[in-house]
Amino acid sequence: MQTEDLVKLAISALEDLKGQDITTIDVRGKTSVTDYMIIASGSSSRHVKSLVENVLEKVKEQGVRPLGSEGLEGGEWALLDLDDVVVHVMQVPTRQFYDLERLWQGAEQSRAQHANDAE
Repeated sequence: MQTEDLVKLAISALEDLKGQDITTIDVRGKTSVTDYMIIASGSSSRHVKSLVENVLEKVKEQGVRPLGSEGLEGGEWALLDLDDVVVHVMQVPTRQFYDLERLWQGAEQSRAQHANDAE
């Protein structure tokens, strides 16, 4: 699966379960760890876990094998490593505290356009 298609699939899986404030950061050329980071917020620990588990399910259906995951037990911040794409899902206070968008402010960032954003 192409990296850009994997990004779209992960975003779609997050949107399916009402992930909030979904941001994609293109870190190609800025780190050797990954090409894209996707950051989303969940409203509770259960929501964070559900969001990451949905991404995991959707990518596995497409034959993508994740390299690993972290934080699913706690639900404050969960990470899913898909090699070229790393998905971070956090509760809002945790996301505000760590402010990954500011850390990567030199990288190209884009926000997912939700159907309910037009409301």
